Amino acid sequence: MNEIVSAARTAPSAPLRPQSPALDALIEVIAEGALKREAERILPHEPLALVRQARLGALRLPVDAGGAGASFRELFQVVLKLAAADPNVTHILRNHFTFVERYARTPKNEAEARWREAVAGGAIVGLANTESNAKVVGGSPFATVLEPDGDGWRITGRKYYSTGTLFSDFVLVRVATPDGRNASLVLPVKREGIELVDDWDGIGQRLTGSGTTVFNNVRVEPDEVVVDADGIGYGAYYTSTLPQLFLTTVNAGILRAVLKDATALLKSRTHTFFFAPAPVPTEDPILQQTIGELSAYAFAAETLILAAADALDVADRQRSTGASEEDLREAGHEAAVRAARAKVIIDDLVLRAGGQLFDVGGASAAHRDANLDRHWRNARTIASHNPRAYKARLLGKLEIDGTPLPSASFF
Repeated sequence: MNEIVSAARTAPSAPLRPQSPALDALIEVIAEGALKREAERILPHEPLALVRQARLGALRLPVDAGGAGASFRELFQVVLKLAAADPNVTHILRNHFTFVERYARTPKNEAEARWREAVAGGAIVGLANTESNAKVVGGSPFATVLEPDGDGWRITGRKYYSTGTLFSDFVLVRVATPDGRNASLVLPVKREGIELVDDWDGIGQRLTGSGTTVFNNVRVEPDEVVVDADGIGYGAYYTSTLPQLFLTTVNAGILRAVLKDATALLKSRTHTFFFAPAPVPTEDPILQQTIGELSAYAFAAETLILAAADALDVADRQRSTGASEEDLREAGHEAAVRAARAKVIIDDLVLRAGGQLFDVGGASAAHRDANLDRHWRNARTIASHNPRAYKARLLGKLEIDGTPLPSASFF
């Protein structure tokens, strides 16, 4: 295995395959320093360099385009493993894989073909979307607006929650056009006028670079602009199901890590509680039950994730075979429903598990150097994206009166 791990630090001749030993080795390398990075707030530039070098971001590109040709099920199996190793690194890649699906996997013009080529070569794409002063429920116009500049454009604006952009090669920027439509820009992060600010101070996911991106009179070329339209980019049916499921998968990976840490913690204990029914901690039926429950949570979470991923694969096949608009909407809706149901359950399980971990270890598990609270903090932060109550409410309306889930935004 050491030889494989060493190989993971060298550039591969082809993108990593979902089930390859080299991919497992890469994830092992990333896991090696995760605890130290989390404890000391060391930004994961090195792990992201390895991801770029291994061209992990090309998992979903077709093989003939330089990718690994992975299905959604295979993609989310990889995300589960990576999230168990380091949820920060995994979360950083969420916007990248969403970009690939929307704009690079099946290019519709020369610009998108160039973006696909960049991804195939290892490039990572971040996101600058949210504007903190937006006030209208259901969305509001972007304050960042394209301003004419000769044969191109310029933008000035400020975005927050720019997860991943600090570590990326390109950034997808959401803007308004002069006539009020929404559009996406894809810009190199080193372009003059772009400033990346590491000011994210959340209780969890501290290393994701989810801070501010500032655009100060930044030049935008004509072919860097994609205006939203039906079936294109953000205009496709249920285009946000992938990033929603991705977040939930990070929490499912954290569940796997909680189970691993709880089991190791129990095995390391040499004495137990005063009223324990057995003198050896691993023989205590109460603690055995806790480990068993954590095992069941992790299994349930992973099963739900893969069931939702399978639905995404069905919708993907519908698109690739030229299915009717009605069939595309139906397949997309089924994937969105499964992803929403998965979030409602998994967010609850992972937060419960983050507390139960301490039941296994007692007060000694609360030592700061153990850093076991990171699991709950990270999971709580991820679960705060688009709270489960809103998902549950709309799932309830679907059951009661058949009202479909919204086809955009948080579904």
